[in-house]
This record gives sequence, C-alpha cells and structure tokens, in this order.
Amino acid sequence: MKQRSSSLILCFVLIVSFVASVSAQTCVHNGKNFIPNGTFDANRRLILSSLPSNAAAQDGFYSGSIGQEPSRVYAAGMCIPGAEANDCSACIKGASDWLVQARYWEIVPQYLVMNTANINSNITEFKKIWEGLIHGIIAAASAQKNGYKADVAALTPFQNIYALMQCTPDISSGDCDNCLRQSVIDYQSCCGEKTGGYVMRPICFFRWQLFTFSKAFGNITLAPPPPPPSPPPLLQRQPSSASDQAKKADTGKTIIAIVVAVIIFIIIIIIIIIIVVVFARLSARRGKSDQQVEFNQTGITTVRSLQFDFKTIEVATNNFSERNKIGRGGFGDVFKGTLMPGGREVAVKRLSRTSEQGEKEFKNEVIVIAKLQHGNLVRLLGYSVKGEERVLVYEFVPNKSLDSFLSDPIKQAQLSWTKRFNIIKGIARGILYLHQDSRPKIIHRDLKADNILLEADMNPKISDFGTARIFGIGQTSSITERIFGTEGYMPPEYRCEGQFSVKTDVYSFGVLVLEIICGKKNRSFCSPGPDLVTYAWRLWREETPLELVDQTILENFPAEEVTRCIQIALLCVQHEPTDRPHVSTIVSMLTSTHMFLKHPDRWILYTRYPKQSTIMKSNSQTTNDGT
Repeated sequence: MKQRSSSLILCFVLIVSFVASVSAQTCVHNGKNFIPNGTFDANRRLILSSLPSNAAAQDGFYSGSIGQEPSRVYAAGMCIPGAEANDCSACIKGASDWLVQARYWEIVPQYLVMNTANINSNITEFKKIWEGLIHGIIAAASAQKNGYKADVAALTPFQNIYALMQCTPDISSGDCDNCLRQSVIDYQSCCGEKTGGYVMRPICFFRWQLFTFSKAFGNITLAPPPPPPSPPPLLQRQPSSASDQAKKADTGKTIIAIVVAVIIFIIIIIIIIIIVVVFARLSARRGKSDQQVEFNQTGITTVRSLQFDFKTIEVATNNFSERNKIGRGGFGDVFKGTLMPGGREVAVKRLSRTSEQGEKEFKNEVIVIAKLQHGNLVRLLGYSVKGEERVLVYEFVPNKSLDSFLSDPIKQAQLSWTKRFNIIKGIARGILYLHQDSRPKIIHRDLKADNILLEADMNPKISDFGTARIFGIGQTSSITERIFGTEGYMPPEYRCEGQFSVKTDVYSFGVLVLEIICGKKNRSFCSPGPDLVTYAWRLWREETPLELVDQTILENFPAEEVTRCIQIALLCVQHEPTDRPHVSTIVSMLTSTHMFLKHPDRWILYTRYPKQSTIMKSNSQTTNDGT
C-alpha cells in the first residue's frame, strides 16, 4: 500500500497478493515462487498501469483483479470525492509507479505514519478540540454513501486542525465506522501528542495535520471569532445641579442594593453546590453511587454511566415474567424486553442471586462489553443495580443462538453451506478483534454454540463475557485455580491444569467449526468415538473427512472449501497450544484459498484429570438466546 498527497488531491492504492517480498532474485513465500518478469510480475504491472485510468473513469474508486490463480493480482485505488479526473489519475499513477519500483512489499492490517514534532500548545485544550473534530468526522463519514468527510477546527486564532476520513464505497456504514474508530484508537495509542499523521487500512483512510494538505479543505470556512466588546463611550463632564446630585445618591444606593443581592445569591448557589458534591461523595463511599463503575486493571479505570432505572427494566420485561423468558446464560436467566417510550426490543440478563458471578465478575462484564465495538460482538446497552439485583441490558438478536439451530432439525435445514461459512468467518473476525484489535486484549474462555447469537441476516455475534479475562500489555498466558468453561470446548491444558491463553479460544473455535459443519453439538454427538473432535480426527486420518458433513447440505456444497474448513478446525484443536494457529492466521486461511495450510498432527486423547483445581461449568443444557 502506498499513499501520496499534494495540495490538490489525495489518493491511495492497495495491491494484494500472496507475495511477501520482491527482490532481484527469486523469492519463495507460502510455497509460491515470484520471478521478476514472470507471469505474476506481468499481471502486477498490467493492473497497476490500468489503475489510474479506471479509477478516474469510475468516480475516483476502482477495485479489480487480473490473471488466473496462482498468478492472480488484486488491486484497488481511490481518490477523494469531487477530484478532477486528471488530478485523480495523476495521483494514483504516482502511487502505482512507486509500487512497481518497490523492492519490498508487506501485507499488514494497517499502515501508520506520524509527524515527529510534538504539540507545543495547551495539550488538554488541544485534545478537547481534536477529539471533538475527529468524532464529528467519523459520524459524518460513516453516514455518507461515499464514506467521506473533511473538516477544520480552530486550535488558536492563528492555527487550525485539518482532518480527513474516507472509506471505500463498497463497505457498510457500520464497517466504515468501526474501521475509522479503530484507526483513531491506534493513532492515539502511539502518537496522541504529535503534530499530525495518517493511518491507512485496506478499507479506510484517516489523516490530520496542522496545515492544509488537500483540495478537500478549499471550500471549508471557519466561523469568524466574535468581535471584542466595544469600550463604553467616554463620559463628558457636565456641570451638576443639586437635583442631579440627589439622583446620583439614589442611583448609588440602588447599585449597592443590587450588588448585595447578587453576592447573597452567589453564596447560596455555592452552598448548594457544596452540599450536592459532599452528598455524592458520601453516597459513592457507601457503594450507592450508580454514576460510574470503577475498576483498575490494565489501563481501564472508568466506565461512564450506562445505568437504567430498575423500575424501567421491570416494566420492559413485565416484571421478569416467564412468558418473556427466552433463555439462560451462564449466570442467570435472559428475558426479552421492550423499552418505553420508543418500543426498542432488548435482551435483559438477570443475574442469579445465588450465581457464582459476584460483584467482581459483574463489573468485569460491564467494563469488557462497554469497551467493545465490533459487528461480530453483541453490544451492551446498559445495566441496572438494585440491592442484590443486578441486570445487564443488551441489544436484542432475533434469531437467538447458533445452538438453537443446531438443536432443531427444522431450523438446521435452513443453514445452507454459504450461511454456515459466513458464520464461521464472522466468529473468527470477532475473536480476532478480541485478541488483537481490542484495547486491552480479551480472552473469552467460554466460546460455544450457546454464546453465538444470530441476527436476522444470520450475522454471528459473540456474547456472554462473564468469564472473560483481560490480558495486560505483553501478557501471553495465565493460570487459574477456578476453571470456568463448558465440557467439550475446553482444551486439555486449561481443563486439566488451569492454563489459558489466546490459544484457549482458538481450540473452542475449532470445536465450533466442526459442529457447524456436521450440524451436531459436541455434547450430543453419537457417532463412533468418544466425542466429535476424536471422530473428526479419525475421518481425517482415513482420508474421508467429508463423511462429517451435515446430511441436510450433502446435495449442494463445495467439497474443497468444506475440506479446507475441516483442516483449519483440526489445526485449531491440536494438543499443544503452540501448534494451534493464531486467529489472524485463521482469518487469512478462511479468506484466501491459495494460502498454504499445514497438515494437522495426530490427535492425542488427553486422559489426565484436573489436579487441585475446580471446574466451574457454564450451563450448557439450555439455550442462551439473549446475551
């Protein structure tokens, strides 16, 4: 990827292939050879040479590919909306020419460049103005059909902040919003006090500077600052009479009375403010303040108030009636509710008073979920506390859980292979966000079909973060005496020794993929062998993996794609955590058909039992339909 900018135009170019680097010699990557002046190189040059004219001719955005596998090359180019065709073509040509001559390529999820100088003005005021401008642009850009917005904010009377954001027009508003927000988070985490920079991702672009850098700002004007108040006119000395002196005396008394009244009013206001502040602090110390949740761990200190009035929740769920119950989570029942006014449908998890999830776990889930923003994660709307009652309010997901489909033969038949494959990819993207893009890193520890909710379009959402753990910067694993999870989804090192890491979720994902392919839950599997994972390994060893496929899709499914998913699942459930792939690699394997896959090692049946540890089982016999 390469970006070029000038005072007239802004553009960026993306080229994707399996080649990791290019030099004057033959390069091997993932079992593929790159030969300068070969077929792949010719395709690369050809698509880059046509990119400027294609982008300019198609309103500033073009994406396409050329050639046949394995020498196929994909490229995309984009200019800001309203750019003249000649300017757009020239800008993309400059970036394309650079890519043709580039000695090394690297495919990365983002490309971040920052200015080296630091902000020399009031940093607190700067951040306030900067964040207001940036969040306004994100909202505007994600709401626009072209995914574009540029704007300016005054930093001082002599200096402005210029910012521009743009998404590729082929993505949804939600994906655009997520991409831009993640770019801003990544920039702030490393460069929050620098004087400018930019972040490029495959589907979005973000840049800001303290100077104009694009034609985009030509038509944007700032409102002029208000003029200073005019000084009062000079009073001319007039000869005064006795009556005038009397009037002046009365006027003086009136002014004194007004001043005294104002001072008394101000004192009363100050006293009221002091009383309110003292009362709020005392309430917070007694644990009765619901304005915010405090929790010191890996940088998270405060979650702003998301509180619902408990009476509102009781009304929304008809006082938690059995008719409104739609499922059970790991720590309590789940109810469907309707918030009034407005009629918004929500899912309310009412935590059991005898639940093993205490105050710490409750705060953990509130903090974890409130910080997460991704299309494949369920969204927390708020919470409520009243005495021993604790509830969590989530967005309502109409299709309930993946478990409800796998457990119902009629619903199961609705899951075509295309839908199943999209569910697999969506779950992988959600886990990738938790492990890599979330700040801080999140380990779920209870991924299972009950905790995968399905939207109306069958888009999957990971839910139930009551057992999730936050990892600090640089932390890779941890050991616990209290093992939360569900039999059949826990890897051996976690179930038997309490050791968990990102590879714990990878193992659970592998089991989920096998369940989605065969259409059966691991706990109810009745084929030869002790469980689903062992049976899948036997079929793979006997070179008959497609015998695992659900009978309802046998007549219409791509055998090569299904076999590849089975292989990925078996790589995820390997005995040793170090042999399991990272989620970023899994996503690449699912989206790139030419990526080389390792051959999974033989499955080792783990027969040791837990030593000096307690397994806290999640309820796996009921369907989690709300959160």
